[in-house]
Amino acid sequence: MGSTTDKITGKANEIAGKGKQAVGKATDNKSLRGEGAAQEAKGKAQVATGKVKDKLKGAVDRL
Repeated sequence: MGSTTDKITGKANEIAGKGKQAVGKATDNKSLRGEGAAQEAKGKAQVATGKVKDKLKGAVDRL
């Protein structure tokens, strides 16, 4: 994936994860809360990956 795709997909996963956590909290569903937390963490990692790709591309472009 490209850096932009990583960042967009990551943000979508973060938002979906937060939503799952909220529903899990409202319904007292620990499994859903855990699933949401994992999805949010995955999203944060994807966003970070996209940012790293941007920095690497910038460094390569300067060479």
